[in-house]
Amino acid sequence: MTHIYKKVFAGERPLYASRELQLQSVTINEGESGLKECRQIHAQRCHFRGMYILWEGQDIQCEDCLFDKDSRASLWYVKNLKLNQCRINSVKPLREICGFSISNLTVKQGAEAFWFCKEGVIDTALLKNAEYAFFKSAQIKINRLALQGKYSFQYTRNIEIHDSTLDTKDAFWMSENCTIFDSQVKGEYLGWYSNNLRLVRCHITGTQPLCYCRNLVLEDCTFGPDADLAFEYSDVQATLHSPITSIKNPTTGKIACQGCDEIIIDEHRREPADCQIIKCC
Repeated sequence: MTHIYKKVFAGERPLYASRELQLQSVTINEGESGLKECRQIHAQRCHFRGMYILWEGQDIQCEDCLFDKDSRASLWYVKNLKLNQCRINSVKPLREICGFSISNLTVKQGAEAFWFCKEGVIDTALLKNAEYAFFKSAQIKINRLALQGKYSFQYTRNIEIHDSTLDTKDAFWMSENCTIFDSQVKGEYLGWYSNNLRLVRCHITGTQPLCYCRNLVLEDCTFGPDADLAFEYSDVQATLHSPITSIKNPTTGKIACQGCDEIIIDEHRREPADCQIIKCC
């Protein structure tokens, strides 16, 4: 393996198609595609400023690296990626990554982060300004994610989330086989048109959650007072350890809660109601 220590690169493709590099305290300045089509790269304490830094790479490992605000679209089309203690300050990071392990990641400008990614693990991450994060991603397990942004997890499949705070709206639309454990889920219109969405010991806030769902399951969850007009046209099995402000037009299943201020069943609803709503202690 070739070692490169404390060097500065810039311009177009300065390390294009490199193999077996260990980069320590290296800076890649303005330019494009600094490490495009590289294999077996281990970067430690590096500073990346150029755009499209790591594209179409394989076996890439970054530790304690900074992707600066000008490093737009920094990690795309990578197979087998490991990130630890990295910071990304630019938009559109991490797209079409296959096989990844990420820990202690901070993304300050997370617009369009994690698009079309699959087969990965994320352990402790902060994503801010993360519009459309995780769009059409699949087979990902996530622990301790703090996410702030709109339209996250749309069209995702086989996502498992633990101990997280998701401050987002229009989340999990059209998702399939997704499960959220022990998390705070904030935001309007949660989970619309999802299939096999399951929430366990979660606290849910935001208007009109969980409508138009198929095979929706909630276990030991709580709702905030603003989570009104829930479950419209949804097939739902829910056990709630809180009151709920209002339930509207559920389709089938059973909802057990500690009280409901209003149950709305429209006279001219498009489908007949066959959902049992019961008050439990």
